Amino acid sequence: MSHLPQIVSDLALILITAGIVTIVFKLLKQPVVLGYIVAGFLISPHFGLLPDVADMTNVSAWAEIGIIFLLFALGLEFSFKKLMDVGGQASIGTLINMGSMIAIGYIIGQLMGWTNMESIFLGGMLSMSSTTIIIKAFNDMGLQKKKFAGIVFGMLIVEDLAAILMMVLLSTIAVSQHFEGMELAESVLKLMFFMVIWFVFGIFLIPTLLKKFKKHLSDETLLVLAIGMCLGMVLFASAVGFSAALGAFIMGSILAETLEAKRIEHLVEPLKNLFGAVFFVSVGMMIAPDIIVEYAIPILILTVVVLVGRVIFATLGVVASGEGLRVSLQAGFSLAQIGEFSFIIATLGMQLGVISDFIYPIIVAVSVITTFTTPYFIKAADPVYNALEKKIPAKWDKLITGYAANAHKDVNQQNDWKNLLKKVVTSVIIYFAVALAVYFLSSRFFTPIIIDYIPDIWGHIVAALVTLVLMAPFMFAIIRRYSRTEETKKLWADSHFNKAALIGLNLFRIVLCVALIMMVLVPLFPYATAVLIIIAVGLAIALAFSDGFRRQSMKMEDMFFENLNDKETLEESLRAVNKDARSQLLMQNIHLEEIDVPQNSSRAGKTLAELNFKQNTGVDVVSIIRGDEKINIPDGNVMLFPFDRLIVAGTDEELQTLINTLDQRVEDNTRISSDASHQIKITQFDLEPGCGLIGKAVKDARIREKTDCMIILLERDGEEITDLTADTILLEGDTLWLAGEEDKLAKFAENLNS
Repeated sequence: MSHLPQIVSDLALILITAGIVTIVFKLLKQPVVLGYIVAGFLISPHFGLLPDVADMTNVSAWAEIGIIFLLFALGLEFSFKKLMDVGGQASIGTLINMGSMIAIGYIIGQLMGWTNMESIFLGGMLSMSSTTIIIKAFNDMGLQKKKFAGIVFGMLIVEDLAAILMMVLLSTIAVSQHFEGMELAESVLKLMFFMVIWFVFGIFLIPTLLKKFKKHLSDETLLVLAIGMCLGMVLFASAVGFSAALGAFIMGSILAETLEAKRIEHLVEPLKNLFGAVFFVSVGMMIAPDIIVEYAIPILILTVVVLVGRVIFATLGVVASGEGLRVSLQAGFSLAQIGEFSFIIATLGMQLGVISDFIYPIIVAVSVITTFTTPYFIKAADPVYNALEKKIPAKWDKLITGYAANAHKDVNQQNDWKNLLKKVVTSVIIYFAVALAVYFLSSRFFTPIIIDYIPDIWGHIVAALVTLVLMAPFMFAIIRRYSRTEETKKLWADSHFNKAALIGLNLFRIVLCVALIMMVLVPLFPYATAVLIIIAVGLAIALAFSDGFRRQSMKMEDMFFENLNDKETLEESLRAVNKDARSQLLMQNIHLEEIDVPQNSSRAGKTLAELNFKQNTGVDVVSIIRGDEKINIPDGNVMLFPFDRLIVAGTDEELQTLINTLDQRVEDNTRISSDASHQIKITQFDLEPGCGLIGKAVKDARIREKTDCMIILLERDGEEITDLTADTILLEGDTLWLAGEEDKLAKFAENLNS
């Protein structure tokens, strides 16, 4: 029999040990990640009672592949649109939390006598929470629908992006070995430039290709293509001086915006799990008991710093974002651990040779301890809040409720200048970056070829024309995009100051294009600068009035936004509940959620009247999806069946109660019907003098029977009443929040009086 390569026996040992240990950890209801770490320790030379891995070089290579797939999968789940959805609240909280922990980590490292570089990396490691552990804890404790859980998930999304940026900056600092501000600024600008270019070109090209060849994309082909694009971006990122992890993350985030995102995520998951397991096993192999004993005091200190520091600063961050103290404490106590990203940062430091070997097992030990304490800390948030609430003076009531609780949000009152500048600045940054990328590509590839084949001045002229024609649609967009919007018309008509400011803004955009044109012309014609400036200004003005380039620019932009919005448009059309309806109720702290009835639910087979969800859980069942059938505004005689999807309205606590009642947790985001006319929408109905509903109890009004609509919320004297009962009396001046299909809502008053 031929001799097996060592790589096969090592991989067999790793996977068998990891499989057995993780089964044990599942029986003990502990996170799988910890099982992998323990498995790695058991087969390391430090344990000694079991066979150990013979070739650590192979394991290191697999571990690096594991990081690539972990970051690729993270990008698939990330989506830049998701980052925009979580808004400033999560960004403020994360900035305060991460910034404070980085600073404290650096100070602690210095006090322990570590080098500057080790202290900086320590701060980075202590600033990252564990997404895996938090999600596991929330699922086990049934907290996914709590308000603070949504805030924590938003902060984790922002942390993911911040971690990628931090890895780039740490690499820059490690290579240069000093902290020169200009160099760091250059690295950040370079990173932002490449991220914009990758994202814009990726969204423009990749979804288009996937749609074009969709019928040829079997699961096998799609998997091979996705992994190929991931590794291709890894190679490209490495070639321009960035980490492999960044390339994998960027490609994942691009594919996250395609119609095939969920399918790719499903196909890649086994690979992510396999190589991710190898990575975490390799982490466990780095645990050296003698080092842990030797550095027991630093481990203890760092554990306390994580448990106390992250709770304090995460809580302060959420408070600063406008939330009340209870929610802030719950979020802060949930983030009191470090995890997988800390290992990745530690691995980066070791690969760059800037941190000592003893730091790795210290960080692993701190992570293991804080992972075990996570559920207990989450439970401790409420008792801590109750104790603090008694000691907080009454005049500090905003600390309890949160200063954002009573904020009035009206998009119609937003400042026109703010809207215009936001659009213009975003547009100019994107198009300027794309034009620069076209210039760099042309000067790198096209210009040398043209000059070689066409001698003398004519070669330079042709090269300049080719480059400028390629850049022209993007320069046109820099000058003219958002120059004739409703905001600009209002501002222009408002005052002479606004006219001057708008003219200045447009001149600045022209100057940017002149600078781009000069970048093309000066290297080719270095001795005619004055003439070139005149030519550049003339070309920029001509561009502004070119219909050809305008059509080309708009066509490319339309294709980009079509690709960017395809996934969201499809998902929205498949939702059972209209987006505006969800947003309207969210403003009143009421959520519309889709919850599946489990196959073995004890509630299946009973009518809604028997279940009486409103009385028992507080939620209203707005619609039931059963196969291809929708039952909107169901009455009490409708029976519940396994696999029914309930569209329900309620507060965080009410929804969580319903989930617990049905013995199921929402994870599947699959949608059923794409008929937008049957979506549930929300409207308001004011009880004005003479209305027939005034003075009637809800049960006597027979709204459901007459109109096929239902009351979700009642506003009375500025207060929201969500716990309506059949005996609630409707009064003059009340505002009813009604849920129903669009045509039923439109004929509500007519049907009510029929």
